[in-house]
Amino acid sequence: MGPHPAVAAIRLAVRRVLNDILAEHGRTPGRLTPDERSPSPLVLVACSGGADSMALASALAFEAPRAGLRAGGVTVDHGLQAGSDLRAAEVASRLRELGMDPVESVAVTVGRDGGPEAAARDARYAALDAAAERHRAAAVLLGHTRDDQAETVLLGLARGSGIRSLSGMAAVSGADGRYRRPFLQLDRQTARKACMVQSLPVWDDPHNTDPAYTRSRLRHEGLPALEKALGKGVVEALARTAQLSRDDADALDAWAGKAAAGVRDADGRLECAALHDLPPAVRRRVLRRAAIEAGAPAGSLFARHIEEVDRLVTGWRGQGAINLPGRVVARRQGGRLVIRQG
Repeated sequence: MGPHPAVAAIRLAVRRVLNDILAEHGRTPGRLTPDERSPSPLVLVACSGGADSMALASALAFEAPRAGLRAGGVTVDHGLQAGSDLRAAEVASRLRELGMDPVESVAVTVGRDGGPEAAARDARYAALDAAAERHRAAAVLLGHTRDDQAETVLLGLARGSGIRSLSGMAAVSGADGRYRRPFLQLDRQTARKACMVQSLPVWDDPHNTDPAYTRSRLRHEGLPALEKALGKGVVEALARTAQLSRDDADALDAWAGKAAAGVRDADGRLECAALHDLPPAVRRRVLRRAAIEAGAPAGSLFARHIEEVDRLVTGWRGQGAINLPGRVVARRQGGRLVIRQG
């Protein structure tokens, strides 16, 4: 008799990602064999102790040695709740019980930039990046599910940040494709059921139900209200929207990348007439890229900033310079658009 359907589903999702990692390293799936001269690639799981990441950890522990890979784990202690260090130690212990090595618990200090959720996320990813570098990991697996993807799409829609924000989380992201999300096609309940049938202890973070956090309100109030008004299937539809939006955004980004060279003069300055002839979606991408190249932080550069710069091209009335994040200034001079740090 095979494993429970929920367990089979999470293992299959992880197996597919591990096969991709093996192919990228020029290896074929095969049982792990010790070789000090050429150690097998290491795959880490980021585990909070919640149902999603515990299900992911159990699947990685099962699949990695069968694929010829090593499995390790990292849990991040954000220090935002009393006893968080003890919980992190407990999660690390559970990962070791699954047979993972290396395993570590990393304490971080959460700042205030961008609000509590964004600050915690920044601290977490910085810790995961550092752990991946320390252990020379081939990849880090993250337990984001289809439900998380739906929430991300709705948050992007509320910000009005454009099609890229509607594309949600990528299955592969980070430097050199470091982060992998095997569960984006699986719902949250599948992960929880997999933990239950395997008797895996799960910790439910109280922040996930705290209405002080935007994502928590969306999860427990917004999405249920949408399903009540529109019927079941909203989560699945939003996840499909993410993939379609990502495909469109990738195509437009590629177009903008090719168009960028053709709208500059011999000195590398942007020509307003050539920019004006581009489709708006492509032109705004060229402008955004130019602003980032000039030193504007991508995370602080919003649609409203690019719209103001765009008006220097499409609605020129002699207006003054536009101040952008990172002390970058955009101004129109003699039919050219100059974007640089002021």
